[in-house]
Amino acid sequence: MFTRLALIAFVLVLGACSKEGGRTDDKARKAEATETQHAPAGVKPGSHQDWCDEHQVAESQCTRCNPALVPAFKATNDWCEEHGLPESQCTKCNPDLVITRPPEGT
Repeated sequence: MFTRLALIAFVLVLGACSKEGGRTDDKARKAEATETQHAPAGVKPGSHQDWCDEHQVAESQCTRCNPALVPAFKATNDWCEEHGLPESQCTKCNPDLVITRPPEGT
């Protein structure tokens, strides 16, 4: 189930990655990622680099930064209507939930 969700999220992220406004070189993407504290385009989902510092979840699954991901989470019944984010990321409903960034090298 998680693999299917990750695949759906990855496909949706790929579609959203074309909004770079013509900045295509790696240096510009890295600078942009550092400025916004988000993962640079093209990182492997589930890797250490796939991380949203702002919301402390995988960038490839961050619905607050990429609302286009919301339908995929809702389609798999992984959605908290009360808090407006995936149930699998809702620490208000699941106070024991710990989301950790994968270690470097992954």
